[in-house]
Amino acid sequence: MTDAKSQQLNCTAVILARNEQDSIVRALESVRFCKQVIVYDDNSSDKTATLARQKGAEVREYSVGKDFSAARNHALEHAKHDWVLFIDADEVLSSALASEIWRIYSYDDNPYEVYYLRRRDFFWGSELMFGETMSVRSRGLPRLLRRGSGVWQGSVHEDFVTTAPTARLEGFIDHYAHKDLSQFITDINTYSSMRASEIVTSRPPAPFLTFELLVFPPLKFAWTYIVKLGFMDGAPGFVYSFMMSFHSFLARAKAYQQLYLNKKSS
Repeated sequence: MTDAKSQQLNCTAVILARNEQDSIVRALESVRFCKQVIVYDDNSSDKTATLARQKGAEVREYSVGKDFSAARNHALEHAKHDWVLFIDADEVLSSALASEIWRIYSYDDNPYEVYYLRRRDFFWGSELMFGETMSVRSRGLPRLLRRGSGVWQGSVHEDFVTTAPTARLEGFIDHYAHKDLSQFITDINTYSSMRASEIVTSRPPAPFLTFELLVFPPLKFAWTYIVKLGFMDGAPGFVYSFMMSFHSFLARAKAYQQLYLNKKSS
């Protein structure tokens, strides 16, 4: 009888999660071909950790706070295997992408150490082909990494900094964020607060921040909805572009508020 572990890849899958009981099982099912699956649970108050353990994942209590890069770097350092696959709790690895990853492991001499994985975003039951999400659909995100190939930087909109050889796979990660407007607003409120802290840390001059507050949100909407053809996605495309421009406004308004209050109290 074949050992189930022999049918898995020597790869560590890492999922950062906080209150994701409605999506964590689907994400875990999509990476079950990895020998090690770790869920970094950020103080969830729901059944996220329980469901992850039931699915055989390792659960590590980890307070992400406002620094996603620190959590990802910690995962890279402590993974059992040389290759680490990152997905979010509201994402699902497609079967086609899983098959591509299997093929990578069949290469005798793989020159690449970082793989960009393309992502399809779904909103209101529709796939977004244009606008805000168009670049990650075509270019992808660095998600399959060899340990030691680089480092994550940036506390909120983190990026993987590397000088190692990179490649891109053709299969998709499917992203099911913001199931409705209520959830979208909640997410924007959370992430705009994190982004505001980043802005304050960079200490922008108040006049420059005021200019950004007035100009950046409408320009962002025009860029994603018109220039990047978000209007081609119909009503979901309009709402998505508007909400992301609102995120830009909130982040800068919250940063402005922090700077104003700090100045007032000093």
